[in-house]
Formats: sequence, C-alpha cells, structure tokens
Amino acid sequence: MTVGVTPRRLKIFFDGGCRPNPGRIEVAVFARGIAYFGDDCGEGSNGDAEWLALIAALQIAHALSDGPFDLIGDARFVIDRANGTYPCRTPEVQAHRDHFLKLAAPRPPARIRWIGRAQNLAGIALEQRRGGVLTSPAAPLP
Repeated sequence: MTVGVTPRRLKIFFDGGCRPNPGRIEVAVFARGIAYFGDDCGEGSNGDAEWLALIAALQIAHALSDGPFDLIGDARFVIDRANGTYPCRTPEVQAHRDHFLKLAAPRPPARIRWIGRAQNLAGIALEQRRGGVLTSPAAPLP
C-alpha cells in the first residue's frame, strides 16, 4: 500500500421487499458487481424485508472483506434506526435493530447511508430479476 493513500471502503448495497405487503419476503445485496438474492426469507412486511436485507448485506460484507465497508440502501426508516438517529417505537423494530447490532458488534460498518431508489444497485437488480432481465452476475445469499 502506498503511504498516505487511504484504502477505499467496500460498498454493499441492499434492498428488500415483499409482494403483497405483508407477504413473502425477498432480499437483494449487490457487492463487487455481483447481485446476491434471497428469495424465500419468510413472511413479513416491507419493513421486515428491509431489515433482513440490511442484515444480509452485513453478513456479505464480513464474508468479502476484512477492511472497512459501507452499507447503502434506500430504506430511510431502517437506516435511521440502525444508525440510532431515530428511536425504535415497536418491539418488532427494536428486535430487528438489536439483532443487527449484535451481528455488527465484532466489525461494524464504517457507515450506513441512504441513497435514492434510482441509485440503489441492489434495488435495481431486484427489479431486473422480477422482470426477467437481470444484467449482473447473480448468486444466492450465502
């Protein structure tokens, strides 16, 4: 490594959803040009799906790199609570946050940040897959 050069953080994009809402949960994570999918992650709401996607993104980040990483998604509701900038007002949301924090404790993300839906590579991959036109290499969630 060159002196004075900061290594780039790995960027891990996440998205989750269900159809109908509530319904069957699916999640997507996008990292290093590969879209990872979880098709049958149980039943729940869109909020549950986003939490499960965030947790899957954390697990993939831990599997791919020992270095710093960012988790990036378009679910402000989940991101604000995961960052602790907004309170969890229900036991279900608090349970999701507690589970995430427990898994993140050994090696937390450098940042969890929000981006618009149109920039979320995991969300784009999920929509492409639903439409049958996925343009990225795909893999199941580990």
